[in-house]
Amino acid sequence: MKNVYLLLFVCFTVFHTVAQEKAPLITGKVNISIKEGTFDCDLTLSDIPAIKNYYIRLNSGMNPLHFRSKEPNDFLIYANKSFQDSTSTGESLAYYFRSNTKTSKFIPKSLQIRYVGKFPVATDTIANYSRVDWKGNIAFNQNSLRVDGNQSAWYPVLYDIDKDFTYEKVRYDIELVCNDCTTLYINGNIPVQGKFHRFKSAVPQELALFIGDYKYSKFDKTYVLNPDIDDSKLKEFGDLIESFKSYYTSKLNIPFDQATVFINTTPTSKNNAWMFVTYPSIYTIGWGDNGLKSLFNPKIQDWYRPFMAHELGHYYFGTYKVFNSELGDMMSEGFAEYLSLQLTKELLGKDSYQKNMTKKINDLQQFKEEVIPFGAVKSQKDYLNRELYVYYYAPLMFEAVQKEIGDKQMWKWLATILKTETTFTNYEFLCNTLKETIKDDKKFAEIKSKYFESNRSVDNAVEKINGK
Repeated sequence: MKNVYLLLFVCFTVFHTVAQEKAPLITGKVNISIKEGTFDCDLTLSDIPAIKNYYIRLNSGMNPLHFRSKEPNDFLIYANKSFQDSTSTGESLAYYFRSNTKTSKFIPKSLQIRYVGKFPVATDTIANYSRVDWKGNIAFNQNSLRVDGNQSAWYPVLYDIDKDFTYEKVRYDIELVCNDCTTLYINGNIPVQGKFHRFKSAVPQELALFIGDYKYSKFDKTYVLNPDIDDSKLKEFGDLIESFKSYYTSKLNIPFDQATVFINTTPTSKNNAWMFVTYPSIYTIGWGDNGLKSLFNPKIQDWYRPFMAHELGHYYFGTYKVFNSELGDMMSEGFAEYLSLQLTKELLGKDSYQKNMTKKINDLQQFKEEVIPFGAVKSQKDYLNRELYVYYYAPLMFEAVQKEIGDKQMWKWLATILKTETTFTNYEFLCNTLKETIKDDKKFAEIKSKYFESNRSVDNAVEKINGK
């Protein structure tokens, strides 16, 4: 199980940086069948910002009947497709509308899209299953539908090309119908029992879904959908998660603003198992012991609980603050992993922390000669090995910085990163927030040279962490 999680560690890639002054609004009706694997959608995207250079992403399995401008005028629009959407993950098509001059793009203030889609339904692991499953998959299994928001783009997702800014978080007022379901859930609401419900949210949310024939439980401020553990373990689970959230809140002085929803489900494939976050939802995907019950398995809980702490860390690095540019993925994952390491050390035990650090250091030894320091990265391709770069190399650098500036200033730096508004979270942003935090030009220059720009950054960090 551990190797499966390692290879498919949560992909929490996000593309925007600052809070939206007024998020777009999605209204309309969505009719889904978990038995047939179908979507029938009539959605209107309103309060669209006046962007000159954009794409509207929609899952490639969705077939539009029409795109209709509703405001400022009501008329059908011809949609062009682009194959230059380099930041799209492949699940979606990129649409845009040409202006009358044919040399620029037009975008209405309000856009209606009617579309349908049909997707495979995996009903067993003997003959009717898929080769692989992944975060952006529109995943119908024998009793549910699991779908994230941004990556799957099951609803229209607006992308500002010039600012590298994705409007996947929207306000919504959606009537959801599923006649072969017993429970419905849209990210940002609470689950409801029934076959139809009108879900609303004035707070912008990424529209992840989990609907089907399943039960759910609530303990304190934690919901568990489709649990694979009994009530006594559920209470213990809820207490554990609240202790993790309290720790992060005390260190960063930023409270979790919604109830956390844990979703336990199975993949459409036989062997895949992983987790991902679309806050406030945290999805656990896996068969048998690869579910939430892993938290209580003595053989694996020493690494599974830190893994869960990493996911909760994405509330800060990935939701409260969203990252873009060449180092955005590194910062989102690297700082979430750094948070997990600190929580592990203080709440789960120094032995677990040391075991985790030793593994990271050992696994980086063969990578250290080719690693490209933060200051030399021009695109995410420069990570070379993303797994090692964002989950191993980056948190190691942050551990070394902590040794240089102390715990108090390190937590202050993290809070500064989270609270500083910027258009691009690039190398300049990383450096400027650190320099502003420590207010010591000599120390900043030393850190920048040793850990952010040196070809010996791995050795420098290991020496500092080991006290040499």
